[in-house]
Amino acid sequence: MKRRFRTTLLFAALAVLCVSGGVLWALTGSSPISRSAAALEPAKPPAIIRQEPAGKPALPDTPQAPVTQALSRRVAEYHISVQLAPDERKLTAAETVTWTHPGKKPVSDLYFHLYPNAFASDKTTFMKESGGKLRGDSMPQDGYGSMTLTDVRTEDGVSLLHRMRYVQPDDGNPGDRTLVKIHLPQPVSGGESVTLRLQYEVSLPKIFARMGQSGNFVMAGQWFPKLSVYEPAGTRGVKEEGWNLHQYHGTSEFYSDFGIYSVAVSVPANYTVAATGFPVKNPKIAKGRKIYQFYADDVHDFAWAASPDFVYAEEAFSSAEVPGVRIKLYLDPLHKDLKERYFQAAKAALTAFSKWYGPYPYTTLSIIVPPKEGNGAGGMEYPTLITAFGAESGSAGTSLERTVIHEIGHQYFYGMVASNEFEEAWLDESFTSYAEDRLMEQEYGIATNLPLQASLVTSPKPLTLNTWKYGGAKAYTQNVYVRGKLVLKDIERQVGVKTMDSILSSYARRYRFHHPSTADFQKMVEKATKTSWQEYFDHYVYGGDAPDFSVEGITVSRNKNGSYESLTTIANKGSLYAGVSVKFTFANGRTLQKPWNGQGGETSFRLTSAAPLVSAEVDPGHEVLLENRHMNNFRKAALPAASVSRWTLGLTNAIETVLGIFVW
Repeated sequence: MKRRFRTTLLFAALAVLCVSGGVLWALTGSSPISRSAAALEPAKPPAIIRQEPAGKPALPDTPQAPVTQALSRRVAEYHISVQLAPDERKLTAAETVTWTHPGKKPVSDLYFHLYPNAFASDKTTFMKESGGKLRGDSMPQDGYGSMTLTDVRTEDGVSLLHRMRYVQPDDGNPGDRTLVKIHLPQPVSGGESVTLRLQYEVSLPKIFARMGQSGNFVMAGQWFPKLSVYEPAGTRGVKEEGWNLHQYHGTSEFYSDFGIYSVAVSVPANYTVAATGFPVKNPKIAKGRKIYQFYADDVHDFAWAASPDFVYAEEAFSSAEVPGVRIKLYLDPLHKDLKERYFQAAKAALTAFSKWYGPYPYTTLSIIVPPKEGNGAGGMEYPTLITAFGAESGSAGTSLERTVIHEIGHQYFYGMVASNEFEEAWLDESFTSYAEDRLMEQEYGIATNLPLQASLVTSPKPLTLNTWKYGGAKAYTQNVYVRGKLVLKDIERQVGVKTMDSILSSYARRYRFHHPSTADFQKMVEKATKTSWQEYFDHYVYGGDAPDFSVEGITVSRNKNGSYESLTTIANKGSLYAGVSVKFTFANGRTLQKPWNGQGGETSFRLTSAAPLVSAEVDPGHEVLLENRHMNNFRKAALPAASVSRWTLGLTNAIETVLGIFVW
C-alpha cells in the first residue's frame, strides 16, 4: 500500500473542516487467464557461484527450477544464495542472473538497480528528496545501510568489476549509487541470453522505507542487484527500444521485468522465513543454521522476511475464480488472536479481485505482520507477499482489513499488470485504491467520502508525471493516491458501474503479465464506450485540470404582482466539464433543480416564485468528483430587507446548519 498516508490525509481533512465549517461529511472508514502464449523459452538455470565467508556455514546449491507453463515473457532468471547475519545487520549473497534480450538492437551494457544504496548517506537522491522521511517514518539515528558488489564476472569467469560505472540519469547526483552500468565484453543480440555472476554484501539499514532490520525482525525488500527493464519498441508506447533507467527517488517505487527466481536463504536456526513464491523442500538445519529454498516464476520481484518471533498460521483457500492458494500468516505475537480477521480479509480480496480482474495465478499468498518498531516495512506489496501494518496493540480497527485488501489489490495492479511505477504510478496506486474502496464498502459496509477526499487535493497535477516531479510527498499522495482514484470514479459515474466493470476487467486481463501505459488504459475506455476520451484525458489525466463551479451572484427583487424575481449567475472557473445540476431553495421550503451543460463558462438563471429565493448551490449531490473547491458552490441570496421575516431567517439558518457550510 505504500501505506495510504492516512495520517497526512486525516490532518488535512481536519484542516479543511475547520476552514469550511464542515464543508462535507465526515470521512468514513479508518481514513479516507488469459495466459500469455507468447513467452520466451526460459533459459537453462546456470550453476550458481558459491562463496563461503570465513566462519560462516556453506550456502546451499541451487536446484533445477521446476518446469512450469510460462505466463509471462520470462526476461530475467535469478539464482541467489543469501546468508543473514542478524547480529551484524548484514546479508552476504551470491547471484547468478541470466537476461534474455527482448528487443532487436545489440546491447553492450546491462544496468542494475542497487536499491539499498539509497540509504548509504544523507547525500543520496532518495535521502535528499525525502529528507529522511517516508510515510510518517523517519530514518533512525545511525540507521544507514548500503550494498557493495564484491565480484562481478561473466559465465566464463571474466571479471567485470573494472567495467562498472554508477550512473545518475535523472539528476546527475554523484552521491547516488542506486543504478550501476556494467559494460559487457561482447554485445548481446536480440533473442540471445547473457549470464553474469555477482557476489555482494548488504549492510541492512535500521528499518526505514520498506526494508531493513529492527531487533530480530528483518525485511529484505529490494535487497538484491536487480536488472532494469529493457523496453522493446511499442512497450508502453515507446518508439525506440532501450533501457528504462531511473535512480531510487524519495517518492518512487519500482519497475522490473518478469522472470524466474530460485532463492536459498540461510538464517539462524531459530528463525522463520517468509518469502515470495513457495518452498521447494523443507528447510534444512546444519551447524546452527536453517536453510530455506524458495522458487517463484512469472514474478518481477522477490522479497523475504525473517524473525524468530513469528506466530505462523496457514489456511488453504479456493473459490470459483481461485483454483487453490495457501494463505500463510506470519504474525507478530501481539496479533496472534487476530488471525481470523487476516484470513477473512485475504479471502474476500482474493475472491473479489479474481472475479473482477482475472484469476489469482499463484499457489501461495504470504502476509507478514511486522512488530510495532518494524512498521517502516509495513503496508507494502511484493509478488505473492504483502506486509500489513505493524502490530501496536492486541486490537485493531478496520485499518487491518483495509491494509490487507489494498496490498492484495496490488497483486493485480503492480504484480500482474506491471506498470512503470517510476513514471506512471497512478496505474498502480489509483487503480488499487479504487478496488480497495469498492471492496471495503461491499464487504464491511464502509463507504469512503469521496467529496471530502477531493477537497484535500490542493495541488492537482498530471497523473503521468515522473514521481519525483510532483515536488514532494504531499502532492504525490494527493494525485497518485487520491486524485487518480477520483478520475476512475468520475469515469464510472459517466459510463455506469456495469461498463466501468467491463473496462477494468478487460484492461486487467488484456495486460496481465505485460507493462501497460496510461494510453493503453485510455484505449480500453474508448473501446468500451465507442467514443473518444481524448479531451477528458488531456484535461484530467495528462493534465492537472479541475473544474471549479461557483455561484457568482444572486439578486432578488419583488415585482408589482407581489411575486419574487431572482437572477442567479453560475460559472465554471476551472476546466471544461459538461453537465452539472443547480439547486435553488426558496423561503417557503420549496426546492428546484435545473441542469447546466457547462458550455460558455457562465450562465444565468432567471426565476419567478411566490417566495423569495434563499440560496443556490451548484452540484448539490457532489457528483463532480474532480472539483476540489467546494466553498464557492453555495451562496445565500441577499434578500430585500422588507422580505426578511423571522420565519425566513429561521429557515435560512436551518439550511446552513443542515449543509454544515458557512455561506456568504
